[in-house]
Amino acid sequence: MTAIPPIEPPARLLMGPGPISAYPSVLRAMSSTLVGQYDPFMTQAMNETQELYRQVWATDNDATMLIDGTSRSGIEAALVSLIRPGDRVLVPVFGRFGHLLAEIAERALAEVHTIEVPWGQVVPVSQIEEAIVRVKPTLLALVQGDTSTTMNQPLDEIGAVCAKHGVLFYADATASIAGNEFLADEWGLDAATAGLQKCLGGPSGSAPITLSDRAVEIIRSRTRVEAGIREAGDESASDFIRSNYFDLGMILDYWGPRRLNHHTEATSMLYAARECAAVLLREGRDNVINRHKLAGAAMLAGVQALGLEVFGDVAHKMNNVVAVVIPEGVAGDPARQDMLDDFGIEIGTSFGPLHGKVWRIGTMGYNARKDAVLTTLVALEAVLRRHGASVPIGGGVEAAADIFRAAGASDAPGATGAADTAGAAA
Repeated sequence: MTAIPPIEPPARLLMGPGPISAYPSVLRAMSSTLVGQYDPFMTQAMNETQELYRQVWATDNDATMLIDGTSRSGIEAALVSLIRPGDRVLVPVFGRFGHLLAEIAERALAEVHTIEVPWGQVVPVSQIEEAIVRVKPTLLALVQGDTSTTMNQPLDEIGAVCAKHGVLFYADATASIAGNEFLADEWGLDAATAGLQKCLGGPSGSAPITLSDRAVEIIRSRTRVEAGIREAGDESASDFIRSNYFDLGMILDYWGPRRLNHHTEATSMLYAARECAAVLLREGRDNVINRHKLAGAAMLAGVQALGLEVFGDVAHKMNNVVAVVIPEGVAGDPARQDMLDDFGIEIGTSFGPLHGKVWRIGTMGYNARKDAVLTTLVALEAVLRRHGASVPIGGGVEAAADIFRAAGASDAPGATGAADTAGAAA
């Protein structure tokens, strides 16, 4: 039999829109010993993870937990559990992931209404309220940070609008949580979901979720199949949650004090999610957001100093990713490949109307630090010059370094404490 070598991934600096390079302590946590799903240690770890994510979300919601799966699993669990067939759902769309919310809501048999703005903009609150008055939805589903456009939709006034009109408010914070402000209770969220693979600094595979008491009441009110039996012609049959795996009523019972078996918890991903939250809270949630803001400002200054045009409304750009217009005459995909082959650095392409027109460069989680930003700008400058673009020698690096110097950041990785935090024991 031919020898099968161990898997040995190449060294990469992931500077795209996600996934990103994980914090070292998260990777270490994932290699910890497995225990049984009803072991007291597992129960304790689950309880601790719930409490940590209440702080991540800035919420007192008891119903705060993890969905085992990528960030999309959290989105789907929230929408299929909250939407009854025939419910009207309003989805403001300003990028690719608004279209995703609309598609999932349609699959949940909702009557979906969308409002759209051009990519590179956010949706004005006044436009959202006008659509709520017109459509009279049961649920508003909205992306906070859409990496396809790099825009960060303001949410702080929308909860009050939803409350005024009796509308449930759900937000997808996959790309934004931990790198941009998110205040679930203060902003009036009924449900929010995320993933680990962006600003939280972990691998894809676990989806934190938080639910208000109102959302939990709606989920609990929906009929479930008990013991696999349903009477023929039962009028409530149209109301039960059609997914078993994503039935939040069942998942709430699994994470709650009853600990009713629903699935076998993904133990290593639980460890990873716990450590992602712990890293954030050790460093301080506001400190981490400010670190993302600093690294993002430095990357923005750097690409602009290279003469690159920035896509979209910069005033509403996420802290953690920037979209730059590919210079005329430069082939976008071959240049990205050179970044990967020659420097081991990954930056992102884009989708839909932006495909082949912009690169997306991220500064997220463990990589929201000075050395990662400066290294990426050095490589980008070299590749641009190789592909025929006229760019200032060293201009991008100097502009970015000036931002870090002005903020008093050191030359060390994780200049605001990320490196020390990442190395701390769980």
